[in-house]
Amino acid sequence: MTQDDNQGAQPPQEPPKRGSMRFQDGSTEARQPSLAEQRARQQALAEQERQEVLDAEAARAAEKKSSTKKKILIGTGVTVGLVGLVATFYTVAKPDEVTAVCAARDTEIVNDDQNCDENYVRSHGGYVSGGFFFLPIGGFGGPMQSYRYNYGGTGQVGQRVSGGSYTAPSGANVSTKSGKSVQRGGFGISGKSGTSGGTGKSGGS
Repeated sequence: MTQDDNQGAQPPQEPPKRGSMRFQDGSTEARQPSLAEQRARQQALAEQERQEVLDAEAARAAEKKSSTKKKILIGTGVTVGLVGLVATFYTVAKPDEVTAVCAARDTEIVNDDQNCDENYVRSHGGYVSGGFFFLPIGGFGGPMQSYRYNYGGTGQVGQRVSGGSYTAPSGANVSTKSGKSVQRGGFGISGKSGTSGGTGKSGGS
């Protein structure tokens, strides 16, 4: 009798069990971060705060630069406008009669008209050069004080001249407060006893 090797159906083998999952219950405490993790977190926060500060400073600097640029542009426009207005005024006005005052060159203090009179200056040891009248202080041989005409300015003797110009206006009759003729209109030359308004040199008769 042949032995039957087939002893019947064998139960299937169970697959090997894999690792089981463990669940933490509510009583399990969270693991505290290591010292290295704590340091890394602090460095990250510090770097974030530093970057925020830099961004804020950059924004303020950009805003300030923009504001300053606008102010400069506005100020430049106002300056150009005023210069144009003054130039236009003198071009259109061209007064026919201008009063000249004698002012000290260094202080712009109004002096007697005689200090800008060539005859007076020369008779008192002074001289005339380049539109300036040089008169010795305290008499002959003393240090020189220079004077020149201011055209159109105002002020009493001893006061600083206000306004006017040190360039003789062309085409205008210029005279001092005392009535002395400095320049004849249209010619730019002086009368017999006056001086040239443009150069300060003596005029011919």
